[in-house]
Amino acid sequence: MDWFDGLLKPIMVVVAWIMVQFHALFSTIGLDPAGGAAWALSIVGLVIVIRILLIPLFFRQIKASRGMQLLAPEMQAIQKKYKGKTDPASREAMSRETMALYREHGTNPFASCLPILLQSPIFFALFRVLIELPGIADGTYPPIGPLSPELAAQAEAATIFGAPLSGTFMQAGDNWHIRVVTVVLIIAMSATTFLTQRQLTMKNMPPAALQGPMAQQQKVLLYVLPLIFAFSGVNFPIGVLIYWTTTNLWSMGQQFYTIRRMPAPGSQAEIAMKERKAKKAKAHGVIEEDAAPVIIEEKPRGQREQPKRKDRNKPKPVIDEIKDKPVAPTDGDADGPSTPAPGAPTKPKK
Repeated sequence: MDWFDGLLKPIMVVVAWIMVQFHALFSTIGLDPAGGAAWALSIVGLVIVIRILLIPLFFRQIKASRGMQLLAPEMQAIQKKYKGKTDPASREAMSRETMALYREHGTNPFASCLPILLQSPIFFALFRVLIELPGIADGTYPPIGPLSPELAAQAEAATIFGAPLSGTFMQAGDNWHIRVVTVVLIIAMSATTFLTQRQLTMKNMPPAALQGPMAQQQKVLLYVLPLIFAFSGVNFPIGVLIYWTTTNLWSMGQQFYTIRRMPAPGSQAEIAMKERKAKKAKAHGVIEEDAAPVIIEEKPRGQREQPKRKDRNKPKPVIDEIKDKPVAPTDGDADGPSTPAPGAPTKPKK
């Protein structure tokens, strides 16, 4: 056992224990203990257990992905601000502002990679368990947890369509069953990887998140990752290909449910969800009322009051008031009434 197996030994024991328990369960319900179906379904059971344990991290991944989508316009603004600036001060300032933006929105681009990173040790542990099945069966490799030499011999002899679970494309020899099953599983693994990534990037992203350098990187990964799995899959045992294909199917179904029920704001999935709700309401005879219109009360329009200058309201000077007052006529005035003399009789008032 080398240092790598020593590092993975605890995970290898857990993987072997889960597989043996599922193998015992499927043998109890009537499957052949030495058949390929019992051991292949044991690997599927291992996937289900691992993915259930990773559900909290999956929700963190969804939250992080949505946070990255929502801050995409602000990220583009920062990138535009420092575009063409390659000096260390500008690069440091750009990195500082980007990290501050991540802290403000409570997201991190690495959080979206947590499920894949945490599955990597399990993936390599299963790889080592399946590769060492012949050694455990003949006693040249120590048993891994409850995986005894007898169980290892059963797993080694188990076949799926004539291909053993530990067989690889590069070491198939004259066994064309291994090559055919491997090619089919590699195609399924690559296709499910592509569809899972496309479902996440194309249907659950707002238009603003589909622009910029980050979106271009995601589009590149959309086509590069399936190719990487396709070229590296020829070195994987068939059991590992079953594990990875099952994991992709689980991820695709989990993402489909999440995107359908809780789409990202402004994405195509949100528009489709609103259309489904509208059709469902219409089918049940429910008419969705729009928001109450705002009623604006219009007052009768009259002549607009002209503004008055302040100097018009000032009191007039005393001299101007005297000039404006009418002067009473005197006796000598022909036009005005004469003033009666003192003591002269006056006409009684009616």
